[in-house]
Amino acid sequence: MKQYHAFFTLLLLTVLAAVMAAPAFASEPERPLLLATTTSTDNTGLLDYLVPRFTRATGIKLKWVATGTGKALKLGERCDADVLMVHAPGAEKKFVAAGFGINRRQIMYNDFVLVGPVDDPAAIKGQTICGALAAISRQASIFVSRGDNSGTNKKELALWRECVPDMQPGRDWYLETGQGMLSTMSIAGERGGYTLTDRGTYIKYEANNNGEPPLVIMVEGGPSLLNQYSVIEVHPSRCDNVLNDAARSFGDWLISPAGQEAIGAFRLLGKQLFIPNGAGK
Repeated sequence: MKQYHAFFTLLLLTVLAAVMAAPAFASEPERPLLLATTTSTDNTGLLDYLVPRFTRATGIKLKWVATGTGKALKLGERCDADVLMVHAPGAEKKFVAAGFGINRRQIMYNDFVLVGPVDDPAAIKGQTICGALAAISRQASIFVSRGDNSGTNKKELALWRECVPDMQPGRDWYLETGQGMLSTMSIAGERGGYTLTDRGTYIKYEANNNGEPPLVIMVEGGPSLLNQYSVIEVHPSRCDNVLNDAARSFGDWLISPAGQEAIGAFRLLGKQLFIPNGAGK
């Protein structure tokens, strides 16, 4: 009996020693990869479509926060995200050059479109983007801006600077919502105004309105309206807490044949929202 008691005592001590020697976090699952991204990838449903495919392929769980590109970049600067999916190339390059991010890679694109009410009060349909913005400004037709430092807002302001250099926000006809793209389009529709949106979110807006939206596309096409999306890893040398291996895996999957095929296959109303152009395609 003493032999059995000694045996079980030794076994218990061995187990306790193993538990004490194990890292404190060993029993806790690694937290999900955190993505900071633009509202267009969320509002369109693209992430709801892509993320389960990524998780099945890699076993990596991912959560995301959708905000304007400017705010997403700030989350990266503050080490509050592991990886970014954004669409403001100029701001992205500055982010990487400042040492906040690494391994910026193109993944997909669509284009920006200028939309407005069917009756087109400024008579801009079919004009160039500069001709259309000049007409809106000249006639003081309502224009609704996101005003939120998002990628779309950055593009819109750049177009105003290029096309109507003397136009300054604050005009009575120029409204800033401080909201996302779907909300901004809804306000523009209610006010009979124009706005700039990415095509993917516009297709979602069409779908939300059963294919008969209050706003229709007035101006589209041309290199100045290209809307490029990229993935960027938050720099691990600045942020000790980031999951850089998982972030790299997310970017790798997005530009892989499987990721690129999934992006190209995503549709609403039978329309393709994003065109894959990842380097690994």
